[in-house]
Amino acid sequence: MPSRANPIRLFVSHSWEENEDYTRLFEYLEAPGTFYYQNSSLPHAKRPIDKESQREDLRRQIAPCEVVVVLPAVYKWAPELVLFQMNFAKAAERPIVAMENFGSTESLPKAIKDLADEVCAWNERDLVDALRRQARHEDTTRWDTIEFKLD
Repeated sequence: MPSRANPIRLFVSHSWEENEDYTRLFEYLEAPGTFYYQNSSLPHAKRPIDKESQREDLRRQIAPCEVVVVLPAVYKWAPELVLFQMNFAKAAERPIVAMENFGSTESLPKAIKDLADEVCAWNERDLVDALRRQARHEDTTRWDTIEFKLD
């Protein structure tokens, strides 16, 4: 189970700039208040100039992670870059959790679906459970308790 001492290490797809989905993802991860993670993605780092340097930088960011999260919004802007990130994750035997399109019923591109180990809805609980399942193979069965009063 993730803890402060043993957080899940994750990488979130990016093209060296933050976007609304990137920010939103971390808002969802912070919402439960009890999910511990370490982010190895560096969207604020200076973007390397040439293609091979970009790829090497991404390899360094992905290597220490336990799970890769793919944002379809980034794929729309930089499909080749996201496919590189996904293919490297697969080669490094890192599971991939792909997020659905936020606020849209548009289906994910086939390339993302084919490489993803799990597709996740934009829901705090589903996201945390998917990361725990994929990164640590944890059983995430939860029970909801509903209390109601009978008069």
